[in-house]
Amino acid sequence: MSLDKSNTKIKEINLGTAFILVFLSYVLAILSAIGFGYLLNDLSPIIMIFLADILATLIIFTVSTVFKNASFYDPYWSFIPIVIGFYFLFTSSDSVNNFRQYTVLLMVCLWGLRLTFNWIRQWKGMKHEDWRYANFRKKFGKSFWFINLTGIQLMPTILVFFGCLSLYPSLNSGSSNFRFLDYIALIITLGAIILETIADFQMKKFMESRQNPQEIMDKGLWAKSRHPNYLGEILFWWGLYLFGLSAEPQYWWVIFGPIAITILFLFISIPMMEKRQDLKSEYQNYKLKVPKLIPRFSFSS
Repeated sequence: MSLDKSNTKIKEINLGTAFILVFLSYVLAILSAIGFGYLLNDLSPIIMIFLADILATLIIFTVSTVFKNASFYDPYWSFIPIVIGFYFLFTSSDSVNNFRQYTVLLMVCLWGLRLTFNWIRQWKGMKHEDWRYANFRKKFGKSFWFINLTGIQLMPTILVFFGCLSLYPSLNSGSSNFRFLDYIALIITLGAIILETIADFQMKKFMESRQNPQEIMDKGLWAKSRHPNYLGEILFWWGLYLFGLSAEPQYWWVIFGPIAITILFLFISIPMMEKRQDLKSEYQNYKLKVPKLIPRFSFSS
């Protein structure tokens, strides 16, 4: 069978079958990671999870290569922190504060399930691949597999793993009581989830109702920040860090996790999105009026 015919047959797979294939690939990845982790149980939990995480990513990468759709990886960002969180919970010591454990895990689940649902709602099946991946595929041609492996899949996996290090003290080893800093962390994480949810709802409503593809979304939260959804995402990881810091201050060093994720959005995700939006004539004016990330608040009457 020629390559063109193979691509055509893959794109003709119906949406339901496509989702089943994604689901089965994640089942295979998680079961493989669990089995691999069992073989590595003599290692420290953090190193073991990191290696198992990499293996799971390689499996998703392989499936995405076979089906020629890098978007197979997209749910990984939101799904794997839930898996890591439950592992830390089930292997925790008796000294860990249970209220903090359940609070943190609830936040992770709410965030992860919301983001995963958002991907499910937007993905159109095998014929649809994230526009950024499609551009990379066109630009790099036969070398796309390397971009897919390193830039699209392994790099985000490593960054999310760094962010999830904050879960270790809060879910697995921290011994301090639930205190003031935890309430600050709860306000930030829950607020971030609400912020992302509202921003996505507003954008979805705008996309469904706009008459002209060149229209700019400049209402609601998008009138205060050009990327309120990304702002919520960044705040969520900083909230998790504060939970970990409150649970066990000696783990302050895991701060490089939220720092790395913040850098990802500031210097990769946002610039890529803005470059695409710059093609719209009204976007330059929008950029002059609305800040990139942090809203400007005016207290003048």
